[in-house]
Amino acid sequence: MDSSDDEGEEYLFKVVIIGDSAVGKSNLLSRYSKNEFNMHSKSTIGVEFQTQTMEIDGKEVKAQIWDTAGQERFRAVTSAYYRGAVGALIVYDISRSTTFDSVTRWLEELKTHSDTTVVRMLVGNKCDLGNIRAVSVEDGKKLAENEGLFFMETSALDSTNVKTAFELVIKEIYNNVSRKVLNSDSYKSELSMNRVTLDNRGDDDGSKQNQSRSSCCS
Repeated sequence: MDSSDDEGEEYLFKVVIIGDSAVGKSNLLSRYSKNEFNMHSKSTIGVEFQTQTMEIDGKEVKAQIWDTAGQERFRAVTSAYYRGAVGALIVYDISRSTTFDSVTRWLEELKTHSDTTVVRMLVGNKCDLGNIRAVSVEDGKKLAENEGLFFMETSALDSTNVKTAFELVIKEIYNNVSRKVLNSDSYKSELSMNRVTLDNRGDDDGSKQNQSRSSCCS
């Protein structure tokens, strides 16, 4: 990697959306990625994904967001679906308590199949249906606190918190990755090697600075 990579550094993160059937997973994704909502959307068959790009700290960050069917008969896709995921939105429908009861099972499945540390957010979708609410905000918050999850209520129908929820997860993944890189032994040893190299060079200050910039980013 040469020093020019510093400018256009890219990150690609895989994020999965999980939860029972008909909680609004596909509409959350289409609202976020295309600002669309389909009142008559059919259950997702198999797997679909959308790639969204955002800029964080001047870096281009792409999130590949995967959506799959919540029905039991499609559970065969699970291990491949979760593989490499670094973020997950666990979605329930605030008007159907059974979908909230399923959250712990989805969390277990995520834990079983994911092979990395995953940023997890609990999402209570369809908050526009407050008049037939079956799961209180307090219950959602409590479960999230107990399980160490971020929590947000959303509405794919009227766009409430949809962008915020996805972007919070993506930013947290980016922060985690940045911290890991900065704290990794290989990164630290590379820095100390660069320091030794620079200290032992007899060049003028300008060339020292140039080397420092390119070696830190190599």
